[in-house]
Amino acid sequence: MTLRPELEQITDRIIARSKSGRTAYLAKINHAAEDGPRRAHLSCSGQAHAYAGAGPDQGALATGRAPNLGIITAYNDMLSAHQPYGTYPDLIKRVAREDGATAQVAGGVPAMCDGVTQGEAGMELSLFSRDVIALAAGVGLSHNTFDAALYLGVCDKIVPGLVMAAATFGHIPAVFLPAGPMTSGLANDEKAKVRQKFATGDVDRDALMAAEMAAYHGPGTCTFYGTANTNQMLMEFMGLHLPGAAFVTPGTPLREALTAEGTRRALAITALGSDFTPAGHILDEKAFVNALVGLMATGGSTNLVLHLPAMARAAGVHLTLEDFADVSRIVPLMARVYPNGLADVNHFHAAGGLGFMIGNLLDEGLLHPDTKTIVGEGLAAYARDPKLSGARVTWEPGPRDSLNDKILRPASDPFQPSGGLQQLDGNLGHGVIKVSAVAGDRQVIEAPARVFHDQDSVKAAFRAGEFTSDVIVVVRFQGPKANGMPELHGLTPSLAVLQDRGLKVALVTDGRMSGASGKVPAAIHIAPEAMDGGPIARVQDGDILRLDAMAGTLEVLSDGFTDRPAATADLSANQQGLGREMFEVFRNNVGLASDGAATII
Repeated sequence: MTLRPELEQITDRIIARSKSGRTAYLAKINHAAEDGPRRAHLSCSGQAHAYAGAGPDQGALATGRAPNLGIITAYNDMLSAHQPYGTYPDLIKRVAREDGATAQVAGGVPAMCDGVTQGEAGMELSLFSRDVIALAAGVGLSHNTFDAALYLGVCDKIVPGLVMAAATFGHIPAVFLPAGPMTSGLANDEKAKVRQKFATGDVDRDALMAAEMAAYHGPGTCTFYGTANTNQMLMEFMGLHLPGAAFVTPGTPLREALTAEGTRRALAITALGSDFTPAGHILDEKAFVNALVGLMATGGSTNLVLHLPAMARAAGVHLTLEDFADVSRIVPLMARVYPNGLADVNHFHAAGGLGFMIGNLLDEGLLHPDTKTIVGEGLAAYARDPKLSGARVTWEPGPRDSLNDKILRPASDPFQPSGGLQQLDGNLGHGVIKVSAVAGDRQVIEAPARVFHDQDSVKAAFRAGEFTSDVIVVVRFQGPKANGMPELHGLTPSLAVLQDRGLKVALVTDGRMSGASGKVPAAIHIAPEAMDGGPIARVQDGDILRLDAMAGTLEVLSDGFTDRPAATADLSANQQGLGREMFEVFRNNVGLASDGAATII
């Protein structure tokens, strides 16, 4: 089907806006590709240093006639999503060796879990860890001895940071290898109910712990559709995974075979062969538009509103909040995955998953079919499903019909006509709201404000019974310059309880919510932030605020608002302890949330 005119217009606008940046970027990576890896040009001493630990691969490395893959890994065994990566390097090296090539672990990158640090001081390092990951990957690849890179990462900041690095080293190919989701445990909605009961004191900590352990029970990504699984979806929509690789569970023969096949594909697309596919040529304007479409069609994480502009800027592409809102307006919501439904990603995958969705969106003219991908074909290749044939992977056409229309529907019969992400503008600044899981009668709220400077104060007010009528909770000084922009997901159970009691409730913040934020309307990423003296710093208790997610407006209706001085806050407690002192340079140099809250691009 012909590309929808509206999508073509959005793409043309992005291309025009990005012209100078993209032209300079392509000139840079094309020049680097012409020089090629410097492995063969290193001094004998330099080569000896690079190959000394390579064991049986030393000879092949020294001759320099076969590809050498650089592995960038986010492995650690404290995080379930990254624990499976412990075995990947040996497998990759064995497969490369079988093809007469080599592979080396070029470097490790940090991988922190927002679930572990949620509501803790460590969360204030979380967003900036994305840029640290990009920097760490850059250090690993700076030895300039690799013909392609394999990126091993899954979760919230890891994949965006790795994509930023892959774009920066865009003169070499990049293949992303996922680890897959854990098998289904306690249903996510049951887990959420226990959390709400704990917030109201109806169950004790032992019951809460039992529920959490039943939900997060083994290796792999958390099964709800948060930022980690949104990342995996994006890698397929952008052509950086093998087709159908995202949601195959760890420890299965198909998972191992896909890892081996990803290694072979990386070897096939280096400059030493006839199918050279540098990462920077994949990461173009159309690829990022396809990413936006995937984000909206699946009801993905709001954290990607921060990450995609930073990822795109690394490849010379300039995205704005307007692009997100305009794509959301024309792309229907095709999936119901928790928190936007009861199913988890394993159920979504079984219902037809990304193969069905990509094929259907292509048929509807809502994806660019002609993008470059690592498989050497257009995006139609990602409408296929991987199957195991002996020890190798083959691909078959994916389902043309949903296998469970309570989870996955075609674009012609969607759950909602739009993707559910709305840009907000008004005298409070600009930001975003995700409404795919918010009931229609909750999407417009006009109520008095209660202003807080941290989420613990909100929880204390909740426990004290202070919320007895409709309220818009304003939590400010939570932006990247103030304290690194931690997620405020810890507020979700309390606010959900208030909403279930019949109150109209909303959150307004210059911070961010979890990728699993759901039924409580939350106006997030408000910029300029309070730390910059943004309008949110002038809100006072009792001011009447109006949040209209349908119209895309966020306003203070009280008289005299614009003439007030901006409030200040004592942020000294955010600057010390658990490594926060080391991140002062990030807080001092970070950009606006609406531009991706980046420090290095």
